[in-house]
Amino acid sequence: MSAAPEAAGAAPPAPRPTDIALLASVFVIAACGLLYELAAGALASYVLGDSVLQFSTVIGTYLFAMGVGSWLSRYFERQLPAHFLRIELLVALVGGALPAVLFLANAYAPGAFRVLLYGMVLLVGTLVGLEIPLVMRILKRNVRLKDLVSQVLTFDYLGALAVSLAFPLLLVPQLGLVRTGLLFGFMNAAVAVWALWLFRRELRRFRAHAVACAAVVGALLAGLLGAEHITRFAEDKFYQDRIVISAASPYQRIVVTNGRQGHRLYLNGNLQFAERDEYRYHEALVHPAMAAHGAPRRVAVLGGGDGMAVREILKYPSVESVTLVELDPAMTRLFTQDPALRRLNGGALANPKVRVVNTDAFQWLQQDEGSYDVIVVDFPDPTNFAIGKLYTNSFYALLDQRLAASGYAVVQTTSPLVARKSFWTVVATIESVGLAATPYHAHVPSFGEWGFVIASRRPWRLPAALPGGLRFLDLKSLPLLLDFPLDMARVPAEVNRLSNQVLVHTYEQEWGAVVAH
Repeated sequence: MSAAPEAAGAAPPAPRPTDIALLASVFVIAACGLLYELAAGALASYVLGDSVLQFSTVIGTYLFAMGVGSWLSRYFERQLPAHFLRIELLVALVGGALPAVLFLANAYAPGAFRVLLYGMVLLVGTLVGLEIPLVMRILKRNVRLKDLVSQVLTFDYLGALAVSLAFPLLLVPQLGLVRTGLLFGFMNAAVAVWALWLFRRELRRFRAHAVACAAVVGALLAGLLGAEHITRFAEDKFYQDRIVISAASPYQRIVVTNGRQGHRLYLNGNLQFAERDEYRYHEALVHPAMAAHGAPRRVAVLGGGDGMAVREILKYPSVESVTLVELDPAMTRLFTQDPALRRLNGGALANPKVRVVNTDAFQWLQQDEGSYDVIVVDFPDPTNFAIGKLYTNSFYALLDQRLAASGYAVVQTTSPLVARKSFWTVVATIESVGLAATPYHAHVPSFGEWGFVIASRRPWRLPAALPGGLRFLDLKSLPLLLDFPLDMARVPAEVNRLSNQVLVHTYEQEWGAVVAH
């Protein structure tokens, strides 16, 4: 027993190579286990939205399953190395395949995605929960209890730390979720092969275990080699049109397709623009505020990393500088360097008047000391709390500080027809910080009726002129955008605050009802 030397005051036995190898495997096990958890959370937020809710439920489910696995480990009494090896192979297969299986499920059986997600999380969590207790019981043969616990937990936490840093900064941007999952599955399988060699004298059915290891390693290697094909196979089905650009950044998955109706941009599976009618959206977003100002010189664009809003802004000769604040450098890089995408925005991001700042817009408003004649706010819809904070009264109060006395800010504000209460929540939130709100809407075929709000200290007025060359707006049709029929008319709405984020919940309910039908 390991406690005997300690009780007698004798020095503990020196660690064997087997023990050192097992401790090293704890590092790999912890890294792989956390990776599968993060991959499941990321995929859930991509597909289901509301990243805070999805990560919370995935993590909670995973930790619960680990507890179940730890409890079940008591029933493994004999042939512990053999059980450990088999569990490693199962974790390698199920965990490694998790991103690929969920990607395919989202494309071919979207109704089963949620069930499959939590089923796989439960299974992987249970298996991971079995791993550490088995390792500790194997190590207990030759390591004192207090040393055993400290060493195992140290390697466990170090593995978790390594992956938590590498996942958003290195793995997903460089490899993508499917290849990352398969790579870590291969690492779990490598631990199994290691265990096969370490315990070769203890395993009763060595040949069967060797064949199982070879089969799993082979399957994962084949998956790694075909990872790009798996991703494209799933995405081609999901997006229907031919995918011309597919990239994963630390912030989102960027997909650009090209079909009969031109290019389309998707962020985390949500359509951002379609080439055939994006001019309607961007003309409606930019020109009512820009033209009403008269002669805007300094302009800021928050979001809008595709450069389409900047393209419209540069149609005003009075503009001296445009500051584009976009969180994701992958977006601005794509729309600056790719010839097809650069053509869509007219090379706007390479214009010498334009300065690109890749940072969080909330932080930028807090730190910037400039004053702007027009601020265009072109964020994605508030599908989660990370984006929802950019629709709060705290954000609009900061926006007010950066706005010139005679300036206008304009905010894209979801559909007043589909998400009526969400739209008027944004209006109420802007008004709550003392700004006048002028809501309006335009029909964009790819989106339907879409809403916008102009925020200002002075009343907004109809412009006397618009730039030439517009395809959608003219002075005659502009007043029609301010008319809201009965089914889009104002309804009572709460103020969206950082402390409650009611807009995220309202938005999810309203758009969720549309998807359900």
